[in-house]
Amino acid sequence: MLNLHWATIAIMAANVVVSLRGFKDSYFFDRYKFQIGAIKTGQKERMLTSGFLHVDIPHLFFNMFTLYFFSDVIINWLGYPKFFIVYFVSLLAGSLLALFFHRDEPYYSAVGASGAVTGVLYAAILLQPNMRLGFFFIPIPLPAYVIGIAYLLYSIYGMKSRLGNIGHTAHFGGAIGGYVTTLLFVPSLIFSETLMVFLLAVPIIILFVLDKMGKI
Repeated sequence: MLNLHWATIAIMAANVVVSLRGFKDSYFFDRYKFQIGAIKTGQKERMLTSGFLHVDIPHLFFNMFTLYFFSDVIINWLGYPKFFIVYFVSLLAGSLLALFFHRDEPYYSAVGASGAVTGVLYAAILLQPNMRLGFFFIPIPLPAYVIGIAYLLYSIYGMKSRLGNIGHTAHFGGAIGGYVTTLLFVPSLIFSETLMVFLLAVPIIILFVLDKMGKI
């Protein structure tokens, strides 16, 4: 924690404080979680507040752990004001995509910083596509862009099959938010990392083609 930028600590602290309140107060949790029906009646703030609520400690820990590893990449490249923009744009993009795909499901609900954190992850991959990521079950670290593309393809599968109690749509929307915002901030990436920009866009294109075809 001593090496973390204060901007990352601030985001983490907000998530911890709001989540702990939600753990203890079910009314608070229900009032501020993402829920299609309530949002359609005018409670638009849920699209933001839900991103700071979590189901339990492991859910909160995993999101903050991921943020811990990738936030500094964005801050070092873009500065902390743009890091905040990437984070909140990704959060709202995740909520908007969930609202779009689940618009006819009034009881659909979700919580968690996963959309925002996935946006941070995807932005970091776009900025440093050749950094390598390792997992406990994969002995050899893989290029970050491979992980990013595979994760979004898995998210499409999760959205299509309604796999598990996971907000795959928010994850995907967050990635789109991080991707687009980063390109707006650093448009030179389109020319210096043309192939990578295209490869990272492939899952996004696939998602909207499938939606247009009515297959998701």
